[in-house]
Amino acid sequence: MTLPADFFARDVVTVARALIGVTLLVDGVGGSIVETEAYAAHEPASHSFRGPSPRNAAMFGPVGHAYVYRIYGLHWCLNTVCGTPGSAVLIRSIEPVHGIERMTDRRGDMPLRQLCAGPGRLCQALGIGGALDGHRLDAAPFDLVDAPLTPDLRIGPRIGITKAAELPWRFGLAGSPFLSRPFPREQAS
Repeated sequence: MTLPADFFARDVVTVARALIGVTLLVDGVGGSIVETEAYAAHEPASHSFRGPSPRNAAMFGPVGHAYVYRIYGLHWCLNTVCGTPGSAVLIRSIEPVHGIERMTDRRGDMPLRQLCAGPGRLCQALGIGGALDGHRLDAAPFDLVDAPLTPDLRIGPRIGITKAAELPWRFGLAGSPFLSRPFPREQAS
């Protein structure tokens, strides 16, 4: 079943956890989400911490929409806008399943494990760019299909940031070889 927009109308940490195992497709290309990170407006690592701006406007828009931004001027990143204004979940990695040939056309020949391991790689493989910023996640080209089972999660601090990095708001599928970076073994849900 496709996720309704109200799936995202919850607090950002709950949504970040619940997205693990959900299938993310963009024009039929994608796979199962295996890694996410939560970002809330009240903490300094979030793009919304200083309030609305043209760059982060989607974070203050309707729940269940995409927030797509460019990092380092090179890579696109996909986020889902959540219930509290200014909160969003970064989709860090998926297990590539659908449209692998299209993904490799976009990213080049590489081990399957690396194809969508990291937010920039994921967006390149799925063909996500700035044109999808603010787009509804329950409408084409997006399709998010609910996870059939409750997955075993790993929890840890967010990565690639310097502010509020200690918050345990990174979530991943236990044992997945498709993570952007492994989790410490002792941190289970």
